[in-house]
Amino acid sequence: MNISIPIKRVVIALHILIWSALLSLPYIVSDAASDYRIGTFPGLFFTLCGVIHMVIFYTHALVLYPRLWNKQYWWLYFPSVLLLVGASFPLKYGIMAHWFPTVLRDLSSYKFVFAPSVGAFIVSLVYCKVVERIRAERIQKDKQAEQLSSELKFLRSQVSPHFLFNVLTNLVSLARKKSDQLEPALIMLSDLMRYMLYDTTGKKVLLTKEIAYLNSYIALQKLRFGNDVDINSHIDTDGHAANYTIEPMLLIPFVENAFKHGTGYTQHPEINIRLSVTGDILTFEVQNQFDSDPLTSKDENSGIGLANVKSRLDLLYPGNHRLTIRNQQPVFHVTLILKLT
Repeated sequence: MNISIPIKRVVIALHILIWSALLSLPYIVSDAASDYRIGTFPGLFFTLCGVIHMVIFYTHALVLYPRLWNKQYWWLYFPSVLLLVGASFPLKYGIMAHWFPTVLRDLSSYKFVFAPSVGAFIVSLVYCKVVERIRAERIQKDKQAEQLSSELKFLRSQVSPHFLFNVLTNLVSLARKKSDQLEPALIMLSDLMRYMLYDTTGKKVLLTKEIAYLNSYIALQKLRFGNDVDINSHIDTDGHAANYTIEPMLLIPFVENAFKHGTGYTQHPEINIRLSVTGDILTFEVQNQFDSDPLTSKDENSGIGLANVKSRLDLLYPGNHRLTIRNQQPVFHVTLILKLT
């Protein structure tokens, strides 16, 4: 998986910073009078060994591990590592023999000369494992994000046709009545269609747009039912709505469900809708009367809207919402509490 350019630059900068600090350490902690020594090692010898360790680190991290480990020629990995680390021993010995004979004569310092080559390899191996783990986790997260995006696209694709079908059914009833309200209803429908087609293409929309869409839908239903249904809606945002966004068409399925199942089965149908925003908390309630008799179910697609919105809430607002559905005949009551962003 490719790492983005800004992240690559940060990683490269960190590597340069760390190795620059290690290679220049003798000249930071010591002085010229002591030949920039760190313990018994002259500063220049320490730096030269640091360069060798750096070669071991990057040769393993950039060549041996990615090309041989878990590859077709994995059996070449171990002799290659032995050759890489082993080659540093005579190289260090040659540097001591030619330029630093005092270090060569101090046998007790040999373990501090040769052991770091093995240490550089171990550090490189750990680095490769950590990078591999991070890469695997990033790939997994990308797969999950892609799957989430696909699921959301599918769920959104379900919302519009289902919603449009119900609205068109409502308009048919107005046409049958030859109602004068058909023309304004069609104008409202065009506004709703514009919102569905153009304003919901992004990830989220302004809460004010979603509320305006909700109000248009309620107004459309009032045109349809007139005084036959008691529709009570109360929206109180205290000016906070303009500061937040929301997943588009998240609220409408609850209202749509209320009109679908809360009308036609009682003598005095009543639908209550209440929305309030306090701080970053949205509270949305929809209440309607219903008949639980399965023989009165309007069609086999009943419940698509609610199932859809439950899935979208779980995907988009995990841990940031609470959906309560109380189904106690003759009242169906939905309460959604949502933390806005």
